[in-house]
Amino acid sequence: MSGLTLVTGAAGFIGSNIARMLAEEGADVVACDWFGQGPQWTYLADVRLHDIVRPERLSDWLAGEGREVETVIHMGAISATTETDVDRIVELNVRATLDLWRFATERGVTFIYASSAATYGDGSEGFNDNDHPDQLAKLRPLNAYGWSKHLADRRFVHDAASGRPTPPKWAGLKFFNVYGPNEAHKAGMRSVVHQIYPLAARGEAVSLFRSDNPAYADGGQLRDFIYVKDICAIVRNMLGAEQLSGIYNAGTGQARSFADLARAVFSALGQPASITYREMPEALKGKYQYFTEANVAKLRLHGLAPNFHGLEDGVADYVRHLAMEFGD
Repeated sequence: MSGLTLVTGAAGFIGSNIARMLAEEGADVVACDWFGQGPQWTYLADVRLHDIVRPERLSDWLAGEGREVETVIHMGAISATTETDVDRIVELNVRATLDLWRFATERGVTFIYASSAATYGDGSEGFNDNDHPDQLAKLRPLNAYGWSKHLADRRFVHDAASGRPTPPKWAGLKFFNVYGPNEAHKAGMRSVVHQIYPLAARGEAVSLFRSDNPAYADGGQLRDFIYVKDICAIVRNMLGAEQLSGIYNAGTGQARSFADLARAVFSALGQPASITYREMPEALKGKYQYFTEANVAKLRLHGLAPNFHGLEDGVADYVRHLAMEFGD
């Protein structure tokens, strides 16, 4: 890369991992985010950055420095599925994404952005990343966060299908359940691995949600868990692709249960598994996905899929990182 790479959400979970990977591979990374008063500055403390831009100053920065940008990786968003301020979601998720799409189109630069498996709603239409406009129109996200990502997906696919200008290379990544380093700031939205690690490390019981669906046992709710290092590998592959356009699932293609995930944490710690169950919060009932599994055929077909970590291998690698994070 000879120009600048703009990474929004660079102080966040996935964004910081991508920013680190790119900087370590020689890119001049411009990190756009708020760092706040928490641990997020430490995620990039040892990373060589070209510049840091606050999100509210990004438009002005692009007007001046944008001519040097050759890649935009847009990971910035409100990622909480429980966020209820829809106007805030529209401003920070929808408006910011559409503005960067326009910038990338006008400047002719690569644009990769974060979508979400939340766009699939209850999964009744499956988890196939068929991005034909008619197929996207069938999806019904269960929350405002998922809707905001779905809105952007449909807009960009419609632009491409209508022959309107688009970035020369672009992709939306429908993230499934990502876990890995740099998520300590996410509070209740942290991965289950991060949430249960301190208890498991002490050999104490960990608590998972009971099932509210008779088709699934307690702890048997299934998710496509993907290690953040595999997300970074997908982005790397996309940047190296000669051609790129459309929406892609970012999962492993293999669903595993939350109980499997918890057992993997205990196993990585050399502890016997001890799991209890608690009632699902009322706010989640009727809005809870019991099964997600990415169809990654398109990712593989285009040579974009990495050699995914198995659940046990990914969790074991992450647990070694958590041991340092928690000072164990």
